Amino acid sequence: MSDRIVILDFGSQFTQLIGRRIRDIHVYCELLPWNASENEAITPETKGIILSGGPQSIYAQDAPYIQDYILNSPLPILGICYGMQALAHQSGGEVEHSDIHEYGLTRVTVPEPNPLLHLGNQKVWMSHGDMVSKLPEGYVGIAQTPSTPYAAMANYDLNRFGLQFHPEVHQSQYSSEMIENFIFKIVGAQPSWTSKNIIEESVEHIREQVGSGRVLSALSGGVDSAITTALVQRAVGDRVTAVFIDTGLMRQGEAEQIEAAFRPTLGERLVIVDASERYFAKLQGVIDPEEKRKLIGEIFIREFERAVQHAGDFEFLAQGTIYPDVIESKGIGVTEAHRIKTHHNVAGLPDDMQFKLVEPLRLLFKDEVRAVGLELGLPHELVWRQPFPGPGLAVRCLGEVTPARVATVRHADAILREELEKADLLHITVDADGTLHGSSQAFATLIPVKSVGVMGDHRTYAETIVIRAVTSVDFMTADWARLPHDLLALVSSRIVNEVVGVNRVVYDISSKPPATIEWE
Repeated sequence: MSDRIVILDFGSQFTQLIGRRIRDIHVYCELLPWNASENEAITPETKGIILSGGPQSIYAQDAPYIQDYILNSPLPILGICYGMQALAHQSGGEVEHSDIHEYGLTRVTVPEPNPLLHLGNQKVWMSHGDMVSKLPEGYVGIAQTPSTPYAAMANYDLNRFGLQFHPEVHQSQYSSEMIENFIFKIVGAQPSWTSKNIIEESVEHIREQVGSGRVLSALSGGVDSAITTALVQRAVGDRVTAVFIDTGLMRQGEAEQIEAAFRPTLGERLVIVDASERYFAKLQGVIDPEEKRKLIGEIFIREFERAVQHAGDFEFLAQGTIYPDVIESKGIGVTEAHRIKTHHNVAGLPDDMQFKLVEPLRLLFKDEVRAVGLELGLPHELVWRQPFPGPGLAVRCLGEVTPARVATVRHADAILREELEKADLLHITVDADGTLHGSSQAFATLIPVKSVGVMGDHRTYAETIVIRAVTSVDFMTADWARLPHDLLALVSSRIVNEVVGVNRVVYDISSKPPATIEWE
């Protein structure tokens, strides 16, 4: 098994970024809430612990704290921002409110060589109002700013370190060096989290879980479910049957593409079910996004149960849940999680479903999933298809989901993707300086907002299409894509002229956060 770093989350907006930076250097890490149990946090594979930042003061009522089993552990510990303050406070030091708050880029000085930090003056990203004013016994200061005497601390005997600043953000100078120093020099973890090893461990885990059982794999048309199906097939061979439920909520040509891609390898073990009428009947009159997702999650399972009635017994259901789905649905943070939205394949499943879940991608970010797909030998065009939400166009059709409204957004979406493909912008490229171009995900959304227009000298009163295009690597964060204005003008013109019932097109320039990528 791969070496494991545990990140205990105290509520920082950067916690997921810590995980991404560690995964980028091929070391497995896992995000857990600050109050995770000892069995969850410390396993034989766990080699080090990181305590994230957080928004609270350690003296606040009900403030999160470091659990005793962590403080009693011999494992190396790195506390970041709130994590450093909690480590100092609970080790016998003192933390007090700072008269001068430090936010954004701040210059720190590292006066003496140490195993964690780059020597000398450097800029780092600060975000704090409290600071360590007295070090615990056994600790020494290893960095300072004019207003923060202990911008970093270390206990070399216990292999414990604290940073008042954030090494995980790219704005911090020598950010990669700091993270690599802790992971490799201090913890001594091995960089074994590679696509090849991920596949080997996933196949082994699937075989252990499934035994001699049969697996039903849920093909949704997206990248995640396709790679899940390929992984399960590698693990159990002809004991997997893939089912594609045509919900009536798919993109244009989706069902045909799925059959073309998987029929050659699965043959009769690919089952396609047209359930569109049943989906639309269930969704009639439903406009609340959470209710939509939960209904679709329930229908999702019932259709699979229906589909296999004549195919024999299946104990297991494989689906393409990935780490962002888990984080957004369940949340990881200071207190009871603030759920962003329910992913139908995480928190929207019925309690009485008949299957045991197989989710080999559950702890992978999107870029890791794609790397696994390429390593499995799947076609490049399939692996790099743009993401598509499990509930399909139902969450891109705000308001009531009807066949006519879905047809409208499907047509607009097809136009957008066609023009982006012609312009070679239906994927991303990365400049030498890290700038992203093109689109990691682009789609149309129909919103229930009508406005007045003029078409052929006639007044119209029709609905609005929103174009959404973003650039992202891991889809935990995203920026709006800077698409050429001429391209946007062409797409807008085609949509209002070709899509019935639409007279206005707008472009979404929101980043994630604060917005999510999908509108619902």
